[in-house]
Amino acid sequence: MQYLKNYLNKIISRGNEKLAESISKTAEDIGKDYISTFSFTSHEIGLLFGNVQSGKTGQMFGILSKAADLGFPVFLILTTDNVALQQQTIERVNSDLEGFCICGEDDMGKFVENSLLDPAIIILKKNNRILRKWANTLNTTGFMKGNPLFIIDDEADAASLNTFINRRGNQQSSINKYLDSIKNGATSSLYLQVTGTPQAILLQTLASGWHPYFTYYFQPGSSYLGGDFFFPSSQKPDCITFLETVKEDTKEAVLRHIAVSAQVLASGGRVCNALIHPSVRQSAHSTYAKEVKKVLEWCKANNAEFKAEIARHVSNLSPQKSDKQPDDVLISKAESLVANDEISVYIMNGTNEVDSSAYAQGSNIVIGGNTLGRGVTFPGLQTIYYTRTSKKPQADTMWQHSRMFGYDRDPGMMMIYIDENLYKLFSDINATNNSIIAQIERGIDDVKIYYPEGLNPTRKNVLDNKHVEIISGGTNYYPFYPDNDSIEGISELLKTFDNTDPYYQVSLRFIKEVLSHIIPSPDFKLSAFMSVLDTMLADTPTGQGILIVRRERDVAQGTGALLSPNDWKLGGQFTDKPVLTMYQVTGNKGWNGRKLWIPNIKLPHGTMYYDVTEESE
Repeated sequence: MQYLKNYLNKIISRGNEKLAESISKTAEDIGKDYISTFSFTSHEIGLLFGNVQSGKTGQMFGILSKAADLGFPVFLILTTDNVALQQQTIERVNSDLEGFCICGEDDMGKFVENSLLDPAIIILKKNNRILRKWANTLNTTGFMKGNPLFIIDDEADAASLNTFINRRGNQQSSINKYLDSIKNGATSSLYLQVTGTPQAILLQTLASGWHPYFTYYFQPGSSYLGGDFFFPSSQKPDCITFLETVKEDTKEAVLRHIAVSAQVLASGGRVCNALIHPSVRQSAHSTYAKEVKKVLEWCKANNAEFKAEIARHVSNLSPQKSDKQPDDVLISKAESLVANDEISVYIMNGTNEVDSSAYAQGSNIVIGGNTLGRGVTFPGLQTIYYTRTSKKPQADTMWQHSRMFGYDRDPGMMMIYIDENLYKLFSDINATNNSIIAQIERGIDDVKIYYPEGLNPTRKNVLDNKHVEIISGGTNYYPFYPDNDSIEGISELLKTFDNTDPYYQVSLRFIKEVLSHIIPSPDFKLSAFMSVLDTMLADTPTGQGILIVRRERDVAQGTGALLSPNDWKLGGQFTDKPVLTMYQVTGNKGWNGRKLWIPNIKLPHGTMYYDVTEESE
C-alpha cells in the first residue's frame, strides 16, 4: 500500500489540491533528508515548526504516511491532556488515513492482536496514567526490540519537557520521564516534536535529550491570515482597534460582531464567532458574560439607537470572501438576530466545558481564558476582544492565544480590540517568530531567540539555568583574559581604519570576521555573540554595525574597566546597532607584554538575547 499517495488523493478529492501539494513537499523533504537515512540503531529527535493554526495536523499525517511507506511499523501520536482533542484526533485519523491499525488509549489488546501486520497508530493524551500504561505495553510486547518507533508529539512544548530540570539530583517531571521510557524502550526511535511556538524546545540543551537534531518549517497556504497580517512591522493595520480609542469597548465589540454575523449569515455562511479573552480569572469571565448580555438586552430594548449603531458598523464592512449585502438587508438581519435571541454567549473555562459543536454554526460569543489557547480552533472567527495581561508575559503562551490566525477568516471583516501595549508585545513576538523562521530557512542550526526586556520566551521551569544565558542589549562585554589567534591578522583587517576617526559603519559580516580572530574565554562567550550576529544577518543580510578602533591604549590589565569615558559615551549613542570597539593595548601594563587586540561588544539596546551553552568555552 502507498500510504502517502492514498492520503494525498483523499485531500485532493475534497478540493484541497494546494494543501495536498504543501503536505507532499513537507513529507517528501523530511522523508528524503531524515527518514530514509534513519539508522535503525539510534534515537533521533526533530522539530516540525509551522505557524499557529496553519495546518500542522495535515502535515503530521503526511509525514506519518511517508514514514509508513519507508517501513516504520508503529506510530505514537501524543496530544495535550484534553479528552475532546484526543477524540478529535482519533476521528480525524480514522477519516484521513487508510490501512492502519488505529488504537485509542484503551486499545492495548487491539495493538497486541494486530502484531504489526498493519502499521499501528496509537493516539494518546499526555497524561501520567495513560503514558505509564502504554510504556509498559510497548516495553513488554517485545515488538520494539526489533522495530523502530515513530513518535509525533503534537504541541511538544506544552507538557513534554522536564519541568524539574533545575532541581537537585537530575529529577524528571512525570510526563517527561514516561516519554523517555517509551522512547528509550525501543531499540531505535524517531521523535518528531510539532508546535507553532518552539521557543522552549529551541532553548533545550543537547544533553537534555530534547533539543532537535533537525528543524523543518513549512509555509502556510496563500489564504492564511497570521502574524504578518495582524501584527506587521510597519504600521498598525485596519483590523486593529486600540481600546484606548473606544469609550464603551465591550459594547463596541459586541455590535461589531452582530454586524459581521449579519453579513456572514445573510450571505449563506454557516458560522460567525467572536472571542473575549479578558483574564485567566474565572470571575472576570462571568463579569464579561453579564456585560455582553446587558449589551444584547440594550440592543433589543432600544431599537432605534441599535439600528443607528449597526448602520455605522455595517458601513465599515468590506467583505472579500462574499458579496456585501445591501445595508438595509444587513440591518434587518441584525435586528432579527437580536430579537430572536440567536446570538449565543458561552463561558469556556475549567469550570464550564463547551463542546465545539456549540459554536460550529450560527452567531456566537465565547468568553474565557486559558482554554481559548493551545489546540482549540474556532471556525469563522472574525472578532476578538483581548485584554489579558501578565506581570511576566511569556511569548509562547501569548502567541498560542492568537486564535484569530487561520484560513477561514474574511480579511475584510476581521477586527481585534486590544490595548496599545499588548499590541506592541504581539508585534515583538511576531518579529522574533519571523527571525526564527528566517534562521531555519537559511539552514542555521543554532537558532537564536531574542525579545524586548520584560518579555520572556517561555516558562522558566523548563530552561536549564546552568546552560541558558541571557545577553543584555545595551551592556558592554569584553574578556578579562583576552587572546588573539593572530595579532597581525587582526591588525591587517583593521589597517584601513584610522584612530582619529570616531567611528565607522561596517557590515556585520566584517564584525564577525574581526571577532573570528579572538580566542574565546570562559568570561566572554564568543560563540553567543557570533550567533546573535548570525541571527541579525538572517533577518537582514546587509545588516550594519558600528566599529570603533583605538591603538596604543596604555590600559592596565585587571583594572575592571576597558573603555575610556569618551569611547563608552560614543558607543552608547548607537542604540539600534551592534557596536564593536577594538582596543590595541601597548602591553606595558600586563598582557604578558603583548600588543593584544581586545574586543568590546555592545548589542542593540532594550533587547534580551537567549543563548544555550552545552559546556564552557
